[in-house]
This record gives sequence, structure tokens and C-alpha cells, in this order.
Amino acid sequence: MGFSVTACPKIVHRSVTGVRSHLASLVRNLPSTLHENPLMSATQPTEDRPASRYETIRNTLRDAILGGQTVPGLVLVEGPLAELFGTSRVPVRQALNLLHEEGLIRRFDGRGFLIDPEGTTETPLRVPLTRKLLGIEPQEDLIDYRPLGERIYDHLAQAVIRFMVFGHYRIDEQSAAEELNVSRNVVREALMRLRDKGLVEKEPYSHWLAGPLTAQAVKHDYELRMLLEPDALRQGVDQMPRSDLEAMLSRIVKAQEAGRLVQRADIEQLEQDLHVTCIAGVSNTRMAAVIRQCQIPMNVGRVLHEALQSSNDEAMLMEHRLIFEALLYGTVESACSCLRDHLSKARERTLQRLKVLSVLPEPDAPSYLERLA
Repeated sequence: MGFSVTACPKIVHRSVTGVRSHLASLVRNLPSTLHENPLMSATQPTEDRPASRYETIRNTLRDAILGGQTVPGLVLVEGPLAELFGTSRVPVRQALNLLHEEGLIRRFDGRGFLIDPEGTTETPLRVPLTRKLLGIEPQEDLIDYRPLGERIYDHLAQAVIRFMVFGHYRIDEQSAAEELNVSRNVVREALMRLRDKGLVEKEPYSHWLAGPLTAQAVKHDYELRMLLEPDALRQGVDQMPRSDLEAMLSRIVKAQEAGRLVQRADIEQLEQDLHVTCIAGVSNTRMAAVIRQCQIPMNVGRVLHEALQSSNDEAMLMEHRLIFEALLYGTVESACSCLRDHLSKARERTLQRLKVLSVLPEPDAPSYLERLA
């Protein structure tokens, strides 16, 4: 049996009108973060959130123009810039529009924009765009192409490491998602990875917590490292090619020659060489996990360097050098003994650095970190 329903035209009209009105109301009441497209915002990136591609391009060009590294009158065109930055034209177009609004570039009778911050340039200079013309280092990475999850993970890890030495913090997932302009799931996945590394903790139905890194925790971590890392080195070094060990020793020597001018990134690489790469071949996965969690105090040196813009690494460099020279020209056992001695001395240095940090002013925390104690 079939049924037919004939609707009154007035009722249908009122229903459609009501639906439209309801949808309009829903759209008006959507959270502001859904209305705001990060690619259309002119907000400057801060230390509290990663820069988007258009912001990176805008800031790179802006720094080059204001720093006098570009030639006045140079013509900027979307296509060549997109090729130079390895991206599509969309973020380049957005970056150029922002620079135009700021008055650093202007339109002219031709294609593209003219670099003219002083407003005095008349003759367009059309030449192939190169890194040198824009004042960009030859090997500098212009755009971060890592997946979003990796970038958010690194950002949160750096924030946690930076602040855990100052106290105990609660991490608000929703606030982090809003500040970093990502979904809450992306933040949660990053925090779960940080928990696996021992940087944060969370009980069921409770908040994410980070810190504090106390002197007692530092002592306990180094005690475990002194027990485990020499054996891990003994197991892992057999799988290391001699050429890799020679390259690691060479990096140490270069850092020593650089003296106070050594870059923090180079120090971080040396720590990675010895305490991560050389023991990566350990077969006991539980041992490897414990070692990773106990290496958190290594970050104290990085935080102190950021606070003081300097660090004293001469002793560490000499200790690393002795370990690698033993691996290459001595015995593995002597290298393990040197590593144990290095960890003992590193423990004392870390405790001293914690004391220094305790009297330094605490930096401003991002909104998603709430100080508990």
C-alpha cells in the first residue's frame, strides 16, 4: 500500500525559512577558532606557537628588507619565490600582501611587487631571485616540511623541557589546541608521546602534568645512567662503523677549536652522538626506555644556555673526546670506564646548573601551561 503526502506550501516555506535561520544562528555561534583561517591571519608567530608557511616567508623577506640585505627596486614575483621556498603560490601571495600592507613593497606598472621601503625607488630591477639576493644562508632550511604532528610534538617538548626546571605545571589540552591552532587530538597524541619519554605524566581522568625537575630526581636519574649506559655502550658500539666514530670524534675536536664560539646546536649533536646514537644498538628495549627517561636532566644545560646566552662546555667536550679516543684507539672497557666517569661529573654540573636556574627569573609561560607549585 502506498501513501502520498501533500504539504501545504505555506508550511513548507515556513519550515525552510526556519531551517535557514537556525543554520545562520549556528554559524554565527561557531567558536572563533573555526572562523579564523590561520593562513589568512596577520598575527606574528611567537615562541608559543609554530609559524605557518606564509608567516615564515613573510618574516624571511621582511628581515632581509629591513636588514638591508636586499637590493632596492628588486622585483618580487610569486612564481620564482614559490620555487625558491619550495612551496605553492598561495602562501607566497599571502606573504607579499602582508608586506605590501606594511609598506615594505609596492605595486608598480608591471607584474609582481617592488622592494621599496623608503618609497624612493623608480626603476624596477628584474633579475633571477636567488638566496644571495634575499640575504638567505645557502644551507638554511626555509620551510619546515615535517608533518603537523611532528612539529606540534617538538614544540610541546621544547616548552615542557624549558619550564619543568622552574616548577610543577598543568598542561591544558584545549588551551594548547587553541593556541597552536590545531585539533585537540593532535595535541593529545603529542602529549602521549611525551609521556612515553617521561617528560609528562597523566593519571586516568586527570590532567597532564610536567615537572618539577628536582635535585633528588637528577641524582636518581644519573645513578641509573651510570649503571646502564656503560653496558649499553658496550653492546651498541659493536654495530657502529669506525667511520661514524671517527666523524663523531672530529665533531668534538671542531667544537673544542671553536671555544666559546661553539654553537648550541653543535653541543646538542655531540650529546646525541654519545648518549643516543652510540647506544642505539642495545638489544634490551626496556633498558633503552629507562635510559631515555633518565636522560631528561641533560636538558638543563640547554635551558641554562637559553637563559644566559652562554655556557661552559669545555669539561664535557674533553670527557667526550676521551671516550671516543678510547673507542677508536683503546679498548671498549676503557671507554665504558670513561663514560661512567663522565656521567658522574655531569651529575655534579647539572646540580650546579639547577642552583643557578633557581635564582633566575622564570620566563613567561604559554597560556596552556598553568603553574601549580
